[in-house]
Amino acid sequence: MKPLIEVHSLHYTYLRGTPLETVALRGVDLVVYPGEVVGLVGPTGSGKSTLLQHLNGLLRPQAGRVVVDGMDLGDSRTDLRAVRRKVGLLFQSPEDQLFERYVADDVAYGPLQYGLPPEEVRARVRRAMLAVGLPPEAYADRPTFALSGGERRRVALAGVLALDPQVLVLDEPLAGLDPAGRRLLASLLEEWCAQEGRAIVWASHSMDEVARSADRMYLLAEGRVIREGTPREIFGDAELLLEHGLDVPAVTWVLRELARAGLPVRTDVLTLEEACDVLEGVLR
Repeated sequence: MKPLIEVHSLHYTYLRGTPLETVALRGVDLVVYPGEVVGLVGPTGSGKSTLLQHLNGLLRPQAGRVVVDGMDLGDSRTDLRAVRRKVGLLFQSPEDQLFERYVADDVAYGPLQYGLPPEEVRARVRRAMLAVGLPPEAYADRPTFALSGGERRRVALAGVLALDPQVLVLDEPLAGLDPAGRRLLASLLEEWCAQEGRAIVWASHSMDEVARSADRMYLLAEGRVIREGTPREIFGDAELLLEHGLDVPAVTWVLRELARAGLPVRTDVLTLEEACDVLEGVLR
């Protein structure tokens, strides 16, 4: 299967050649295939956000390569508008990105900038709002400032979806939401990714959310990829995560402690349902 995104030996330094020079990425490799959710985890300052900003051309590679659907982002001739139609980026606190007065106007902003005809813009706005659980009949004319935090975050996501990207790049999309809001947004993202040819790259500090949602993961530290694998492989190595200042999913931690106490249980458990099955088998 052909990758949607390929990153090869990517290096990036902020404020190069100045006393404030800071190395953010040190030879990072990453690949994203259609139909998968890729999780990025790592401590603050590990390079996650810098890497994400390379995936739709907000930052250009200083060394190494970033290729999006065959387009080399290091080539000055590459059309970044075309790249950004392929890869939609949602920053941390995306609700702060809203600037139009009404919901539908904010969602329509991106498609209008690409010069799409009004009928197509209206259709995209409607599809995007429905995709994030905001029926246009109820929300299109609502003032953005009057929405809840979770609703504003969904409006920001709808604005990205209205561009009809193949890849969603998300920087801490669930941060600051209550448990119900986290579950709803995670479910909406999973439904979107289930469509043919879509993919999500998701940076998060929430180990439980990544464990439930990601197909593959990259662990970053000090600008490098420390390990790549499935959530089960990475969360099964709790010592590696703890070494880099990261938590493990709560159920994984509980099973790990039970194993250390002498119970014959697996330590690569990721969900509560799995943990119940494991404990039931041990306690019979």
